[in-house]
Amino acid sequence: QVQLVESGGGLVQPGGSLRLSCAASGFTFSSSAMRWYRQAPGKERALVASITSAGGTTTYADSVKVRFTISRDNAKNTVYLQMNSLKPEGTAVYYCYATVGMGVWGQGTLVTVSS
Repeated sequence: QVQLVESGGGLVQPGGSLRLSCAASGFTFSSSAMRWYRQAPGKERALVASITSAGGTTTYADSVKVRFTISRDNAKNTVYLQMNSLKPEGTAVYYCYATVGMGVWGQGTLVTVSS
């Protein structure tokens, strides 16, 4: 079945870095645009970054531009989110999303930015 599994979350100090991964299965990954969303405590889920199927075009929320980088490896069916210079307001559950069918969500991975 179609599945997305995120990993790489954890506790990091302000100014630190983390790399999230999302492993996809059950669909043609190389044909699907992918996105990362995040949901902070008490807030709605918000789009963080997106990448086209071949990886040629990326877009970012203004709040993460320059600091975050989305990338993908179609040979490994995996999309990544490199997060640098993390801020406390980056504390959230980060979700991977595939634009396949009606859309598919991963289970999320928690990122906590705190000293």
